[in-house]
Amino acid sequence: MKKFTYTVTRPNGLHGRPAADLVTAAQALDSTITVGKGERCVGADRLMALMTLGVAQGDTVTVTIEGGDEERALAAMQAYFAEHL
Repeated sequence: MKKFTYTVTRPNGLHGRPAADLVTAAQALDSTITVGKGERCVGADRLMALMTLGVAQGDTVTVTIEGGDEERALAAMQAYFAEHL
């Protein structure tokens, strides 16, 4: 299992297009990826679940990766978050 935390800098947080793009990126990987905010944790491949987290600018999320391609998935998710959020 791999984990990292990220503080969202995007003014609109994790909404609409960035959330949909995150789902697409997560679905392309073999590992199971979850995004957590506070006590809630949801699958990164579930758009509506991601939207219900209510991730806003300044919020810190924890991304957890488990599966067969953890190293590749970790690098892909870190790059996605740094570039888009």
